[in-house]
Amino acid sequence: MPIRTRSIAALFAIVLTCFGVSGCGTINERMAAGVSDIIPVWAGGLPADAPPRPGTEKYDEYMRERERQRRLPAAERGADARPAPSSQESIR
Repeated sequence: MPIRTRSIAALFAIVLTCFGVSGCGTINERMAAGVSDIIPVWAGGLPADAPPRPGTEKYDEYMRERERQRRLPAAERGADARPAPSSQESIR
């Protein structure tokens, strides 16, 4: 059976598409951290109250403040520092 030029072109197009799609996974892995900071909240980006990313100075400050809040007695913590009730507590 002779291989037709049309079959070779179709096979080449499929292989080329597969290579292109497989390349998207590595691009997204490297760019996801930077791009997600740029996306607005209304489009599914990070909310304004999201904690900073690990490895930054703001993250270190955030963790120090969190540790300080954790060490305070429960009565002295603000209402925002109290944990939300779990779903199990709402069932009872």
